[in-house]
Amino acid sequence: MIKENLLSEMVEIVHECGAIMLSASDIERGIHQKAGKGNFVTDYDSKVQEMLKARLLALVPEAVFLGEEDEMDRTDISNGYAFIVDPIDGTANFTRGYNASCISVALAENGFPVLGVVYNPYGKETYYAEKGKGAFLNGERIHASDRTLEEGLILFGTSPYYQELKKKAFEVAFRYVSCGEDLRRSGSAALDLCMVASGRAEFFFELLLSPWDYAAAALLVEEAGGLVSDLQGNPLSYDRKQTVTARGPRVKLLDWH
Repeated sequence: MIKENLLSEMVEIVHECGAIMLSASDIERGIHQKAGKGNFVTDYDSKVQEMLKARLLALVPEAVFLGEEDEMDRTDISNGYAFIVDPIDGTANFTRGYNASCISVALAENGFPVLGVVYNPYGKETYYAEKGKGAFLNGERIHASDRTLEEGLILFGTSPYYQELKKKAFEVAFRYVSCGEDLRRSGSAALDLCMVASGRAEFFFELLLSPWDYAAAALLVEEAGGLVSDLQGNPLSYDRKQTVTARGPRVKLLDWH
């Protein structure tokens, strides 16, 4: 049973971690390469994740913790509570001062998100949702767009750590933008999903994401009246990497093989 005020306590913790991002300096001295081209972790990623892990598990001691800087295959989220966390989504942006990065925290119950917080400290935008209770941005209820794909703004990620997917990513993007209005690429999947949840864009996809990239924001999309799935319309899982799409309720998926 989720305790009362847990979501607001999660928001407070995430805000404190956002202050760490805003105070960051000399970031390039603490950059470390991970597997995959352009896949970096900074000392700040690690610092924020350590703080999130300690503070969140103090709120829900029985939960397990799945963070980007941990080993995914060692954490079972299928039973009970699990925090699914990306300490800094959009690390490449963060290292360059591009100011399009966020903190993403979901609490899952038996494998599926029930609470979600995404915080963009640069824009001072806090997105949050509780399953069955709607989605909010800075205290105001948000709704997915009711525009069709033909009227839609298309967002996508290039799956930059997976070179073999780049060509297909642009092929899918071309297919959708040929039907839609225009195309955007931010470098943060969580923020892109929040753009769909808040009605600022109509469609998002990325061919391979990890659960921490989308767990919190997928809940936001659903609670805002939008739809999330893979590229074929199958429900999302939160225990493995997969293709992710998000869209407004009037946007139909295109046939893709």
